[in-house]
Amino acid sequence: MTLRGASPRGCTGNAIGNLLPNGAGKRGSERPSSPVEAVWRINADEGILHASGNGVTPLTKDYCIAYNSNWITLPSSLDNATFRSLENLTSTVLCDSSEVPAVVMKDKAVVVMRGNCTFLEKAKIAQSLGAKMLLIASKARLSPPSDNKTDFENLSLPVALIRYNDIMDMQLTLGNEINVTLYSPPLPEFDCSMVVIFVIAVFTVALGAYWSGVAELENLKATASPGDRETRRKKEENVTFTTLTVVLFVVICCVMLILLYFFYKWLVYVIILVFCLASAMSLYNCLAALIGEIPFGQCRIVCGNRNIEVRLIFLAAFCIAAAAVWAVFRNEDRWAWMLQDILGIAFCLNFIKTLKMPNFKSCVILLGLLLLYDVFFVFITPFITKNGASIMVEVAAGPFGNSEKNDGNLVEVPTERSAPHEKLPVVIRVPRLEYSAATLCDMPFSLLGFGDIIVPGLLVAYCRRFDVQTSSSSVYYVSCTIAYAVGMVLTFVVLALMKMGQPALLYLVPCTLITSSLVAWRRKEMKKFWKGSSYQVSDSPRTPLLQDDGTSGLPRK
Repeated sequence: MTLRGASPRGCTGNAIGNLLPNGAGKRGSERPSSPVEAVWRINADEGILHASGNGVTPLTKDYCIAYNSNWITLPSSLDNATFRSLENLTSTVLCDSSEVPAVVMKDKAVVVMRGNCTFLEKAKIAQSLGAKMLLIASKARLSPPSDNKTDFENLSLPVALIRYNDIMDMQLTLGNEINVTLYSPPLPEFDCSMVVIFVIAVFTVALGAYWSGVAELENLKATASPGDRETRRKKEENVTFTTLTVVLFVVICCVMLILLYFFYKWLVYVIILVFCLASAMSLYNCLAALIGEIPFGQCRIVCGNRNIEVRLIFLAAFCIAAAAVWAVFRNEDRWAWMLQDILGIAFCLNFIKTLKMPNFKSCVILLGLLLLYDVFFVFITPFITKNGASIMVEVAAGPFGNSEKNDGNLVEVPTERSAPHEKLPVVIRVPRLEYSAATLCDMPFSLLGFGDIIVPGLLVAYCRRFDVQTSSSSVYYVSCTIAYAVGMVLTFVVLALMKMGQPALLYLVPCTLITSSLVAWRRKEMKKFWKGSSYQVSDSPRTPLLQDDGTSGLPRK
């Protein structure tokens, strides 16, 4: 799980999952650490320009700016900020001191157009003419220059970039007499989107596990005859994780992560395609289970040798259309995140319900191996890779787009935006709700990776099925669900205290495994809980080798 601040173009989860609340600050200063870890990430050198008009009824409005914190330090609040009268000089690029009379700029905040000369040259001219603040209007993406700090040691005025459209909006909204100031509020340590993420996670795990228990109860009721039992056994073999398949699953995760590290720009589209297909099928299975409880509209048509309900045909078309719409508009961050969340929740629910862990032993192996997998690819691989970044970080973030870089010598930049950065769609996304420079400049998200739901969810689902098989009044299910919630809260707390990457499975795995073990030990069912109940199914009239009480069925000598 990764908890960090980021632009929606700059980070996402990967093969297993992550949790990320976005923030404001330095763009690209940190990349998402892991699909299963938690970290704060600062979004950019972004700040706020607070503008106020001088009309009869004073109006105020905030605008996004980009600046380089190596050059200047902006106040953290308006209480410490100094207002300056704004002079609009967007008719000039300010590459020559003769372009503007000094009297026009003295003691003012001036805004000029970007281009033709470096930021450093513009800043020196503005300061020599008496300006107290320099705003550079840009029709291109806001990307602050990266000059050496020594080049700006003799500059005392703040320099920032602002969108040209915002300057036009400022004049239309506030008039021609405008006072402005710059400030950069600190990144909120807590955002309400984290609560939404927490609710989604616990709800999905609890509902998926409960659904798995309902399916188990229906299977138990259908095993009255040996023939039905054999049918159920064969069916379960197709959806049950054995010890071997658990190990193979983890190996596949490792291989897939490495392949994504080297071939991200091609494999990301494969992952998107797989997500569309899997989420459409999952959404269909979830909604079909609900529709099946409705006793109306059960008209059927004959298709080959099968009778198909008409409403299920329409449901299938709806689910395919939902996945297709997301695929086409996946980069429309203003609303596509809601559709991705719906598809993602359906995917996690169906995964938890369908794939079954046969016993607690398999759960321990799966969660333990994935914990080692996570820690290795997050904390060990930086010592192996050439750039010193973890493989998990690189894959979770994806390769950054060709962001505009300049060292003060760039005189011309493209005005068109680059293609949107493709993100791995294996996360639940919730926009950040607390006001900050990040929310003003972009639409940052808190992200929860699917792995942080699915991996512990498989254990919770096993607990629910064990409750059904042993008629234990849901004690395992409730306890493990609460343990999962506690593990999530613990991850948030450690994150807030340490402000550095924390693998979430480091907290979720011990919380859920220890709680489940304690419940089984307290109820004196540890042996049965460890081995599961599948060993009890037998069509042979012979005495089972292992009885329910754990004693041997072999004849005594």
